[in-house]
Amino acid sequence: MPRNLGVLWAAHRADDRVVIIDLLDPDRPREVRYPEFEAACNAVAHAFTAAGLGVGDRFGLLSDNRLEYLEIFYGAMRAGIVPVPINGRVPKETVEWVVADSGCRLVFVDDAHRELCPDGARVIGIDGAGERSYAAFRQPHEDKGSFPVWDPPDDAVCFQPYTSGSTGRPKGVLLLHRAHVWVSKTISEVRDITTADRMVVAAPFYHKNAMNAVKSMLWAGGSMVILPRFGARGFLNVIGRYGITILSGVPTIYALMLQEQDLVKRTDLSSVRLITMGGAPASDPLIDAVAEAFPGAEIVQIYGITETGAALFGPHPEREPRPRHSLGWPIPGNAFRFIDGPSADEGMLLVKSPGMMLGYHNNPGETAKRLQDGWYHTGDVLRRDADGWFYFLDRADDMFVSAGNNIFPGEVEDMLERHPDIHQAAVVAVPDPVKHRLPVAFIVLREGARLSEDAVKKYALANAPAYQHPRRVIFVDALPLTGAGKIDRKSLTARAGELAAGGTA
Repeated sequence: MPRNLGVLWAAHRADDRVVIIDLLDPDRPREVRYPEFEAACNAVAHAFTAAGLGVGDRFGLLSDNRLEYLEIFYGAMRAGIVPVPINGRVPKETVEWVVADSGCRLVFVDDAHRELCPDGARVIGIDGAGERSYAAFRQPHEDKGSFPVWDPPDDAVCFQPYTSGSTGRPKGVLLLHRAHVWVSKTISEVRDITTADRMVVAAPFYHKNAMNAVKSMLWAGGSMVILPRFGARGFLNVIGRYGITILSGVPTIYALMLQEQDLVKRTDLSSVRLITMGGAPASDPLIDAVAEAFPGAEIVQIYGITETGAALFGPHPEREPRPRHSLGWPIPGNAFRFIDGPSADEGMLLVKSPGMMLGYHNNPGETAKRLQDGWYHTGDVLRRDADGWFYFLDRADDMFVSAGNNIFPGEVEDMLERHPDIHQAAVVAVPDPVKHRLPVAFIVLREGARLSEDAVKKYALANAPAYQHPRRVIFVDALPLTGAGKIDRKSLTARAGELAAGGTA
């Protein structure tokens, strides 16, 4: 088993199979085979060394999904150099802070994000030609063949993503070569990925969902179709055109795809054998609709955290059927316990895992808060049933108290989405002088449906405890999303607060 994440596909590097189909320009797909990709990564490793970067040095990656991103990402790690994937949907001030905090010596950037780069940074343009281009950076080293891959010690950092920063500044997560080789291998094995599988990757590469997908496919020797960013119709077209076998994403992307019913009905989706949903709970109506659209696919809800990897839960060791909504059975090597809950089988989840981070970069206070005696405090509320299956309940930070009652937004959303006219629901809290917090619901209706605010409230009162019913219902055409495709609860909470302050909630 390789020790350096940059040679994750060592067993397949000579295989004459397509590894990547890049649809940055959908009219001119770029197909790359394993030997070509291997050679490109070696050229990048040589180029970094020639540029004066060495073991432990950082550099930024600020770009939409594309082939060059992966060449740079994996090539650098062969030389012990640490990529810092940067979210391209944050303000320039945040990009500047990430570059400064991580100590990036270079920043690779595409044309679309050039204006976000810090003034004075040493920038290499991924697009185009010229002295400061990626082509010029790599070209002199393309004929040098192999590269003497660095052998990392157990505490060596492979890459340093930054969390979303929903509370304060984003945090740099120190991820280890040893941990993420194990994560890649484990994900690939529990999902039975083989050389025959093909996945479409449209989630942004700076986010764990996309990188876990890429790593598991490379380990298995499969192939990937890369989209620069998610679009429902483009995603569906890729499935039919390229015979995609595995889909992975947050529930929102499936909800958006299912809104394109004309394309769903005329696209051949029969190649899909596995669908994973993570990042947020999926409602029963959404799971049922996905199952109808992809009748040949197994639908699995997954759970992962940047700090601990995504290889926490998998199938039952004896392949017992997984209950609906279960995250799965503990993967050997992981340990779990609960705190601050009603029983030993429910509460905030603590994790010990071989995929654990080293800590947070330049942030000993947050490291000590989250990582105690080897246990990572997830901030997520889960439960374990009598048979040993695990289930996600909600983010501890999203749960709120109303008149002494704990309200988990996910529970209320699941109830609302069972209404035949409601396509999506998002529930947030607004302040209340008497009950502390009150629920507010943002609703996306199904195409052609009509529903009043009063009807939604009556439905909630008839199908859930009275304290859960939304005191205000706001109809929207679409829910706002974060860069990772999750519902942007921060912006919804701000909007609901503004309405409440105006006396309308």
